[in-house]
Amino acid sequence: MYQPPHHREDRLEVQHELIRLHPLGTLVTMTKSGLVANALPFILDAARGAYGTLQAHLARANTQWRDFEPAVHALVIFQGPQRYITPSWYAVKQETGKVVPTWNYAVVQASGPMRVVEDRDWLATQIAALTNKLENGRTSPWAVTDAPPAFVEAQLKGIVGIEISIARIEGKWKVSQNRPEADRQGVVDGLLATADEQSLAMAELVRGRSK
Repeated sequence: MYQPPHHREDRLEVQHELIRLHPLGTLVTMTKSGLVANALPFILDAARGAYGTLQAHLARANTQWRDFEPAVHALVIFQGPQRYITPSWYAVKQETGKVVPTWNYAVVQASGPMRVVEDRDWLATQIAALTNKLENGRTSPWAVTDAPPAFVEAQLKGIVGIEISIARIEGKWKVSQNRPEADRQGVVDGLLATADEQSLAMAELVRGRSK
């Protein structure tokens, strides 16, 4: 990943927090016919391994779990807040006009060896943990046990688990650090005025970072 120094985010706890808040990752693996990518929700076990371990499941009919090259590390891309930034928000636009649009974003890329898990109990545990995490905070959270046991067992037979021990992890927070303070404040004000979820989240990231 292209990494200008002022955009790097090397703090593991910050990288992990983005994964927890944005668990839908894009799994990229190499196969004999080329690269394959699928979006999957992941669970992060931060206590396993130097950088943590990622767990997910995919449909048994999805050939990615069979066709990947074990010798090539799998890559998972987690996308955090992202937003188009118009140059109209920059104070410099009024002074010189020498501005261009850009896109702000926060992203984490994690890679490592991937193994396939077909154990029924592992799959049941992973499904329950993922469900509990995503249902947490809802007024009436749904649980796997709400479904008939025979139905759950049939569903488990249709999926395969994967586990990736993270060997390398990179974070990139491109949030207007390269702009003068007046431009940064203009970006924050513009995002707050837009007021959609992505804009508000990006405004917080811009406010929290400096050059």
